[in-house]
Amino acid sequence: MIVTTGTAVRSEDFSALADGTPVRRWTLERGSTRVRVLTYGAVVQSVEVPGRDGGRAEVALGMPDVKGYETHTGPYFGAVVGRYANRIAGGSFVLDGRTHRISRNEGRNTLHGGGRGFDKRVWGAEEVPDGVRLSLVAEDGEEGFPGRLAVTVTYTLDADGALRIGYRATTDAPTVLNLTNHTYWNLAGADSGSALGHQLRLAAGLITPVDAESVPTGEFAPVDGTRFDFREPKPVGPHYDTNYVLEETGGEPVAELYDPASGRLLTVRTTEPGLQLYTADHLGGDPFGPCAGIALETQHFPDSPNRPEFPGTVLRPGEEFVSTTVYGFSVR
Repeated sequence: MIVTTGTAVRSEDFSALADGTPVRRWTLERGSTRVRVLTYGAVVQSVEVPGRDGGRAEVALGMPDVKGYETHTGPYFGAVVGRYANRIAGGSFVLDGRTHRISRNEGRNTLHGGGRGFDKRVWGAEEVPDGVRLSLVAEDGEEGFPGRLAVTVTYTLDADGALRIGYRATTDAPTVLNLTNHTYWNLAGADSGSALGHQLRLAAGLITPVDAESVPTGEFAPVDGTRFDFREPKPVGPHYDTNYVLEETGGEPVAELYDPASGRLLTVRTTEPGLQLYTADHLGGDPFGPCAGIALETQHFPDSPNRPEFPGTVLRPGEEFVSTTVYGFSVR
């Protein structure tokens, strides 16, 4: 184990993909927080934090081995998804007058980067102070996206045990980019069953409504008087797969998820303009059942490449994409 400036960092051989490609696991530990990250998919496999009783529990849904991730690709457990997180309508977009047709993997639409997105790649890894930096190159034309894209995702633990995720990317040709982490949270414990009933607060007065294919209509709808209003804490129910338009909070958390039974509180801070609330209703029970975890995916908006009214997601040569999300843990 190597101790850096406060976070203990170690790596180990984990297992291998079906084709024999080796996968390593990195463990970060600081104070009472322990996080495990895989080079496959840049997956957050495990997050362990204490509750009110002082006992540390697993609060992120993860698989015990790589085979589990290769078998259960649809839920994107803990992975970094890209090149474009969330949906792109019709599997195409126009950039600088040219139509790009990309891999369709959800009916006629593209979800989380297509058939072989970043979640299904083995990333390079190197230790950095307080954590690990994962790196990946997506070649021009992969899944139909233009531009050779160089991406890094850095996982570190802050002094208070918060998990900080830093994203950076550059490209050699104009492209579109939207990155997020797809961890499912269950603050009562990953093996405790449904996470419904957790109390949620979101600093968001608007959502982007969707059609029958879960693609945004282009509208902005107020949450006032609807089930989508989480501006004051309330229990989370089922059937959410919704992009929220985050309000400026001056650095305060944009989201808080709380489990009254254990006392665990998860806070989210981000530089992103949106957050996808997903209650995982479609998990199939192997090993996690419906609504076993709640995803809080910080992001740009779905289908932005086809929606000029949404915040832009175009990255050009000479620019650098930079984004940060921090998941904090405490007890109340």
